[in-house]
Amino acid sequence: MPSITKTFGAVVAGLAAVSSAMPAVPKLNRSQMKIHEYMKRQNAAAAAAGLTDIDILQFALTLEWLEATFYQQGFAKFPAQDFLNLGLTQQEVTDLTNIGATEQTHVVLLQGAIAQAGVKPVQPCTYNFGFTDAQGMVGTAAVLENVGVSAYLGGAPLISSGSILSTAGSILTVEARHQTFIRTASKVVAVPQAFDTALSPKQVFSLAAPFIQSCPEGSNLILTAFPTLTMAAGANAQAVAAGATIQLQSQAAAGATFCAFTTGGIPGGTAFTAFSQATGCVVPQNLAGIVYVNLASQGPLTGVLTDDIILAGPMVMQVS
Repeated sequence: MPSITKTFGAVVAGLAAVSSAMPAVPKLNRSQMKIHEYMKRQNAAAAAAGLTDIDILQFALTLEWLEATFYQQGFAKFPAQDFLNLGLTQQEVTDLTNIGATEQTHVVLLQGAIAQAGVKPVQPCTYNFGFTDAQGMVGTAAVLENVGVSAYLGGAPLISSGSILSTAGSILTVEARHQTFIRTASKVVAVPQAFDTALSPKQVFSLAAPFIQSCPEGSNLILTAFPTLTMAAGANAQAVAAGATIQLQSQAAAGATFCAFTTGGIPGGTAFTAFSQATGCVVPQNLAGIVYVNLASQGPLTGVLTDDIILAGPMVMQVS
């Protein structure tokens, strides 16, 4: 089976040959036209976001550095017995440790891919994960692994290179295994929904930013985080029922008119409900599992949430 890269190369070569012979009527077969149109959509989406393939790899490396350091610091702080005391078996503790090792391997792979392109890979930042106990670490790990899946899903359509896309896909499948294992070890539903959720690079960076204190010179991304979004004091974002009214807080809340609930399986990707600072907003019916919540200036009927209408967020919510 030919690789995607070779197929793309054949299409480009075919376009050049046809163009020189008959510039007004490029004769591509149906399969070639599908690939050509797909490449154009990818390039347009990346251009709109101001990102190149290497930018996307640097963004992925930033996230992998965060995850690898998270596990390294957590295991240095909490001995294995602390995790056994949570009810994990010895094998589950070993598996959890191995997750940290695979995140470090992802770091090495991405560093090599970026360096081969003649670009200096971003370096690890200084982080504050707010560790207090092993249980809190496992809970944060569940969120980080879910965000990792969403990051690679959201980045995939922006990648033009077939080889880079293949590399990202190979990491995505492992991140999904991490996600499922941690949910199982935490004694919650392993697969809470039929689809995972794609997030834009800026949304993912906004979720990672609270853990980052500072980065070395030259390792700051071109992305900036959205304003933080939280539940009102006393409310728990990890135990919300569909149909419930929630109160949200953000410094950018004054300009918001909609709550945006993004999760897999929703047509368009996002469900919108009316928001006001006084009354909050209602969690839509038929949502379950991990949901990302943003405040937005609009509520498109298409269900498509774009960075230009996000005012705050995302916040990770567990809906039952």
